[in-house]
Amino acid sequence: MQRSELIQLIGQRQSFLCVGLDTDLAKIPAHLKNESDAVFLFNKAIIDATIDYCVAYKPNLAFYESMGIKGLIQLKKTMDYLHSLDKSVFTIADAKRGDIGNTSQQYAKAFLDQEGDFGFDSMTIAPYMGEDSVTPFTSFPNKWTILLALTSNKGAYDFQYIENKEDGARLFESVLRKSQQWGNPDNMMYVVGATKADMLDSVRAIVPDSFLLVPGVGAQGGSLEEVCRHGLNRDCGLLVNSSRGIIYASNGTDFAQRAAEEAQKLQVTMAKFLSECTNIKH
Repeated sequence: MQRSELIQLIGQRQSFLCVGLDTDLAKIPAHLKNESDAVFLFNKAIIDATIDYCVAYKPNLAFYESMGIKGLIQLKKTMDYLHSLDKSVFTIADAKRGDIGNTSQQYAKAFLDQEGDFGFDSMTIAPYMGEDSVTPFTSFPNKWTILLALTSNKGAYDFQYIENKEDGARLFESVLRKSQQWGNPDNMMYVVGATKADMLDSVRAIVPDSFLLVPGVGAQGGSLEEVCRHGLNRDCGLLVNSSRGIIYASNGTDFAQRAAEEAQKLQVTMAKFLSECTNIKH
């Protein structure tokens, strides 16, 4: 999906919500657990209930890979269903890959190749190994590389805030600056955790035009309002993810309805900020 198409989709839905499909067999409603395609049936119901309120879906690959071949089949069925819909969506493989060049090339082929089994629009990438580990992902046309920049976990303080003695730049700031040599705002986004909303001003000072994938709104305690105030740019520039707060809003037979209600609440707030802070038109 091209940047212009993503911006248009945000305008049409008045939303920049991404629904995380972190589907855990242990947490899905009991009435689905004995189904052979339990994960896919759960995902399908969530997608059908929320698609009018969001622009993106982000399966976390760990939840599928942990089930082995059966899990990958459920992921493929989910992606096939998303590709079959008349309504456009942006898809993110939350994989956090990053390895030497020839290995990264295979990871990119596995998840981004449109002729492959999955055909995601984008993929999350760990930039620690540098340029040659990232550029295989940026080489796919109309696909996006989403680099980890500033994450919301406790361990983020172990490395991401370390200051360079020469210029005082923190490591996440160095990642933002250096990576602009590998991609551009048309094919590269950055992960910035919602619980780090106070850091979004520093991020935007370096990448004012880039899209940011912001996880952590909802169950992890991130504030959508704070993310919007500090992160929105003229083209929106945000994809805000909520996973558990939407897909596990209920563990009963009403799980899809409750997911829709939670997604709609976020969409209503997003529409308000879009009208006030961006050039995005309905």
